[in-house]
Amino acid sequence: MKKKKVLIAPSILSADFAKLGEEVKALEDAGADWVHVDVMDGHFVPNITIGPVVLEAMKHHTSLPLDVHLMITDPENYIEDFVAAGAEVITVHQEAVTHLHRTLTLIRDLDVMAGVSINPSTPVEMIYPVLDFVDVVLVMTVNPGFGGQSMIESCIEKIETLDALRKKKKYKFLIEADGGITDKFTKKLAKAGCDIFVAGSAVFKHKSGSYASAIKKLRDSV
Repeated sequence: MKKKKVLIAPSILSADFAKLGEEVKALEDAGADWVHVDVMDGHFVPNITIGPVVLEAMKHHTSLPLDVHLMITDPENYIEDFVAAGAEVITVHQEAVTHLHRTLTLIRDLDVMAGVSINPSTPVEMIYPVLDFVDVVLVMTVNPGFGGQSMIESCIEKIETLDALRKKKKYKFLIEADGGITDKFTKKLAKAGCDIFVAGSAVFKHKSGSYASAIKKLRDSV
């Protein structure tokens, strides 16, 4: 049986922010596929992280796609700034957007990949109307806001549902899982249909101290 190809997207939420440029370069050297950037505003989620200025600075240190996850209220007001700063994937939350299709259209019109995300308590049916339009569906497998949480395993059922619908309708979106991802869950997630693994602590706090070893372990565990 052919092994499923997956993308590893380490989350800089767990990186050393005092040397962020070095960290993203190290991720590229270690074999990461994307760099996942969690943007939090202290309103939609109970934490504050970074803005477009920091993203632009990071962009100078890596050629990897910057996967920007906007966990913010009114994300449509900031999309153009993040794209100008170097984002190649922009994901917004269904729960934070009033006019979801309009916001996703704005992202795609800026020639970047458009993603939609749902929290653990949000039914997957809430995003059915845009599945024929998005490039990425990000399933939160923890409640967003902080790194280092344990994965909510019941969220895997959402990925199975999305994958089944994708096959039935011949949709093209990628499925991304974010939250508590470790090599303990990657095989189960991949079997459910996950294409992209967002991993923070599993990479940056791996016991080996090696980002390359951590990424390889995640990839090999599928």
